[in-house]
Amino acid sequence: MALTVDLNSDMGEGFGPWKMGDDAAMLDIVTTANIACGMHAGDPEVMATTFAKAKEKGVEVGAHPGYPDLYGFGRRNMPYTMGETERLIAYQIGAAEALAAYAGHRLTHVKLHGALGNLGQQNKDVALAACRAIKAVNPKLICLTIALGEMEKLAGEMGLEFRSEIFADRAYTEEGFLVDRKLPGAVLHDPAEIATRILAMIREGAIMTVSGKWLKTPIHSICVHSDTPSAVEIARSLRNSLEADGVSVKPFAGA
Repeated sequence: MALTVDLNSDMGEGFGPWKMGDDAAMLDIVTTANIACGMHAGDPEVMATTFAKAKEKGVEVGAHPGYPDLYGFGRRNMPYTMGETERLIAYQIGAAEALAAYAGHRLTHVKLHGALGNLGQQNKDVALAACRAIKAVNPKLICLTIALGEMEKLAGEMGLEFRSEIFADRAYTEEGFLVDRKLPGAVLHDPAEIATRILAMIREGAIMTVSGKWLKTPIHSICVHSDTPSAVEIARSLRNSLEADGVSVKPFAGA
């Protein structure tokens, strides 16, 4: 049977005149973009511009909410209550829906960013807060969740549609969590090595851990972080390799 997978990237992560990543180049490669909502990065100008460019390129878009941590790029845990977390996510989804509509585009999904995303995978309370926020604001939005996580389980239980993603440029622990960025080898950089590794995961239907163990999971989408060095080369190499191997690269929305 022919395999199909989505290729996504986190974008709109500049702020004012400060730029992060090459969004224009990435939008020529990926099929889905997750747009920062003004907390860990982004602002109304960046959001509106990125949504408009994505529409022009035929790329599906989603909200990418994170902790209000510009200095730490949303990659540090913050002591929010679960109620505060729920409202923080709802607020950002609303902002993304408004700016997407303003740009003539539409949201298809929500994907949590950074520390918030990691907690959504590992912490049931945070996952529940995220699912509640999505269901309250727009239950038609798809949850783009880290594979093998708590949010994936809860979304299904709550009647929300979800898709599971893996990360092209990150290593995995034996539990299926992302290796801490502070540790050696956590972030992968070689485009050819990444493409070979991801093709093996797609064919196996499983995540490969640092020890070489396989953890079975559905894989609907692959993320390439736009702030990873050589992100454009990684994304282009990965897409070319997938298609050369007979894997169809299409947006997960509607699939």
